[in-house]
Amino acid sequence: MIKNNKMTYILKIGWTIGLVIFSLLLLKAQADQNQQFLQKVGVPDSLYSQILNESRKIYVQLPASYSPEKNQKYPVAFILDGEIFLPTLVDVHNYYSGGFMPEMVLVGISNDKNRIRDLTTSTITAKYGMPFNEENGEAESFSKFIEKELIPYIENKYPVTNYRTLIGHSYGGLFTIYTLIQHPNLFANYLAIDPSLDWDGQKLLKEAEEVLATQKYEKKSLFMSLSGQLNMQDSKVTIDNVMQDTTEFTMFARSNIAFSNVVRQNAKNGLSFEWKFYPKDLHGTVPFPSIMDGLISLFEWYQMENTDKINSFDTPKEVLLGIIKYREKKLKDHFGYQEPPYPDELLNMSGYMNMDMQQLEKAKMYFELAIEYYPESANAYDSMADYYEAQGDYPNAIKYVTRAFELSGFDYYKRRVEELKEKNN
Repeated sequence: MIKNNKMTYILKIGWTIGLVIFSLLLLKAQADQNQQFLQKVGVPDSLYSQILNESRKIYVQLPASYSPEKNQKYPVAFILDGEIFLPTLVDVHNYYSGGFMPEMVLVGISNDKNRIRDLTTSTITAKYGMPFNEENGEAESFSKFIEKELIPYIENKYPVTNYRTLIGHSYGGLFTIYTLIQHPNLFANYLAIDPSLDWDGQKLLKEAEEVLATQKYEKKSLFMSLSGQLNMQDSKVTIDNVMQDTTEFTMFARSNIAFSNVVRQNAKNGLSFEWKFYPKDLHGTVPFPSIMDGLISLFEWYQMENTDKINSFDTPKEVLLGIIKYREKKLKDHFGYQEPPYPDELLNMSGYMNMDMQQLEKAKMYFELAIEYYPESANAYDSMADYYEAQGDYPNAIKYVTRAFELSGFDYYKRRVEELKEKNN
């Protein structure tokens, strides 16, 4: 029993947040322990596309906390070239979800076949003065596949909401920018990694200049990155002077920077934007830091606020409740739907810690909030029963354990009802 120990209370709250996140990681590790290899991500799936006239492979990773019994839905992130980049996305998500970004369903879209055809945004026959014979320029068809077939398929089969993020690298980054320009309402967030905006003489860049000046992008976000390969043949070209270079060797980098300038010049359109240069990364290595920094940037609004007040022993209950309700409103404003402000585990453990500290009104508040936000959670009702039992209020304790039993059917709750009835006699 902990009494009047402020530092212990603060440390335990901090440990609680970390424990919740660590527990999610541990659950996943335990689920994978019988596999031959340590890491295996993305359950293979596929769907036939009438639009593309072919079968398309996808790989789907559910959150570690997912349980069919919870009936919970999650935001969803789609990453192009999924067979290559989904493992990186999963790693970033495992480390940063909960505190820096929401738990999400992650979908890797395979582009191992017809990649250039699907991801390039206009048709060319020559590139940098050389014949270009590969099929290309079918991004509009691929975007229709995503909108008309893939998204409905995912929403029908997996526990996802309509809050979506699109991630792409190189030609995938070009396609990501294209989708932002031509189909901005398909996704809430766009993460374009070293996008190939030099395609077709910067055609998409030129189209974007007009669209970004007229289109409204409220509640839309873009993160874009540029690798350090500004000119592979001239080390004297730097980020400070690359825009003065007129050779084809810097057209890739100049297109990227020019697009970022156009976005900034049209900030009044409401698009939330961050651009980042990675001087020590190559085109092939920049996806890793870009996925990490990009998701943290796109979901900066999701990060917990006022943690110092939440951790403080002296914060009044009314202030804590205000913080929680503010976060509830903030999440609804961004997601467009109601979302619990905190995981049920965090609310539950906070309630028990306040019981240990003899701050009973705070404890009751946390248990009540757990029931409010997770009305189908038997554990939330059982925790409230613990609160009433500790006060010697057996009728209310019986009431809440009975509800836990009704929700779950677990014999544990049935036995507990009987024990509480005996105590009440």
